[in-house]
Amino acid sequence: MSAPALLLDAFLDMQAAERGAAYNTLDAYRRDLTDYIDFLRGLGRGPVGATIEDLRAYLVELDARGMARATVARRRSALRQFHKFLYVDRHRGDDPAAALEGPRLVRNAPGVMSVDEVDRLLATAREGLDDEKRPLRERLRAARLYALLETLYATGLRVSELVSLPKSAARARDPFIAIKGKGGRERLAPLTERAKRALVDYRKLIEAVSPELAQEPFLFPADSDSGHLTRQAFARELKTLGVAAGLSAAQVHPHALRHAFASHLLQNGADLRVVQELLGHADIATTQIYTHVLDERMRAMVRDLHPLSDESRSKQG
Repeated sequence: MSAPALLLDAFLDMQAAERGAAYNTLDAYRRDLTDYIDFLRGLGRGPVGATIEDLRAYLVELDARGMARATVARRRSALRQFHKFLYVDRHRGDDPAAALEGPRLVRNAPGVMSVDEVDRLLATAREGLDDEKRPLRERLRAARLYALLETLYATGLRVSELVSLPKSAARARDPFIAIKGKGGRERLAPLTERAKRALVDYRKLIEAVSPELAQEPFLFPADSDSGHLTRQAFARELKTLGVAAGLSAAQVHPHALRHAFASHLLQNGADLRVVQELLGHADIATTQIYTHVLDERMRAMVRDLHPLSDESRSKQG
């Protein structure tokens, strides 16, 4: 193994051990930094000898490839962290990436489903759940999708967290479910009564239809490498449901319900810090993509409550 590859492995080990980086994060770092190391090799250098000019040339190369701004921003962040590691661990005496500048990535607020659209989606998912004329396996599949949706909208879980829930999450007496999120951080997510009922009904069906599968440790077990329903399978079922509910296929995806959860809470007066905790965001800056909701709510409050506003005066009159 080459010296640059050994340095990359050491960096990834540090990210896993000290920062609790998830597998997907480590995989992304490996891909991004391997590409960077290959670029340096073409210049006849390695990361220990790279200069700020080399880093800037690499970013220009990424732009020339037509990469999206979000991808370039992610790679710039990886370069900063990698070179900071090399400096702190004394593999080199300076950190050229410390002077690396670039346009700040502007994060747009996500497109959010309205409360009516979520209601329509859930109502469509509920249709025929109690129809005893339907084949049992078909009812089970429908009950699973409905339980997934109610749980996702009730908790705002990440899709990866949702599909890998343990079956203990379906205990009806528990008002919360424990979540182990990114970086091993733990949090509690409250369940609505509707979500709890949907989970209990789904578990009753799976125990009746497929008792062997019901013994698996996951709440949503499946015949997959992971042992549970995959994100891709859930997304496909949700797209089909969205079309049946008369919604745009592009509008309906698993993350859309997570966004709806956060936005609807803020619309109804929830504190941004509370939403941050519920979403499992380590940094409040990540949650601030939803501040457009707060801006709209503040404008409405001024319009309706300020004594000098036209709306307020018309109501008093």
